[in-house]
Amino acid sequence: MPQLAELHDIWVYLAASPLLHLTLTLVAFQAGTWIYRRTGNNPLANPVLIAVVALVALLVATDTDYASYFAGAQFVHFLIGPATVALAIPLYRQFAHVRRSGIAILASIVAGSLTAALSAAAIAWALGAGFASVVSIAPKSVTAPVAMGISERLGGLPSLTAALVILTGITGAMLGPLALNLIGVRDWRARGLAIGTASHGIGTARALQVNEVAGAFAGLAMGLNALATAILLPIVWRLFF
Repeated sequence: MPQLAELHDIWVYLAASPLLHLTLTLVAFQAGTWIYRRTGNNPLANPVLIAVVALVALLVATDTDYASYFAGAQFVHFLIGPATVALAIPLYRQFAHVRRSGIAILASIVAGSLTAALSAAAIAWALGAGFASVVSIAPKSVTAPVAMGISERLGGLPSLTAALVILTGITGAMLGPLALNLIGVRDWRARGLAIGTASHGIGTARALQVNEVAGAFAGLAMGLNALATAILLPIVWRLFF
C-alpha cells in the first residue's frame, strides 16, 4: 500500500533524529500525567508507568532499538543529576525536623536497607532463582547507578538490576502510600523515610507531589539508603555467601 510505504519512509527519516525520541519521551510523560490527574491523582495511574508502557509499545511496534531511542532520551537522562541535587532544597527547609530525628532516621535507614535487600534475595532464592539473579535483585531499592555498581561487584547482572530498580520504584510509588495507610502510618516524616528507602527516586518524586515534609525525608532516605546498601550489602554477602 503506497500510504503505508510513505508513512514508513517518514518514520525512518524522523527516527534518525534524536529530537524525535526526546519529544516522544516528553509527550508520553505528559500524557501519563494527564491521565494521573484525570483519575483524581490515583497512585495506580502512575505517570512513569504509563509513559514506560507507551514508549515500550511504540519501540516494539516500530522495531526501534534502544540505542537509537536513547540517543534522544539521554537529554532527559542527563537531568537526573541536577534533579537529585535539587532535592536538597526541600531537605534544607525541613532541616530542623531532620536534626531532631537524627538517631531515628539512621536506625530506620539501616533496618530498611537490610530488610529491602535481604528479603528480596531470600524470596528469589526460595523461588529457585540462580545466584546471578539473586545478587541482581538484592540492591533493587537503591537508585539505579549505585544498584548497578553493587550488583556488578557482587557478581550479578547490572542490566537486570536496572530493570528491577525501575520496577521497584514504580511499584513503591503506586502501592507504598496505600500500604502505609493500611498499617496506620500517618506521620509525614515516617512516610517519606519509608517511601524513599524502598522506592528511591521514583518514590521520592511521588512523595514530593503529596507533601513537602514527606518529600524531604524521602530524598534524604534515598541518599542514605544508597550509601548504607553500598557499605552493608557487600559485608553481609561475604559473611553468608
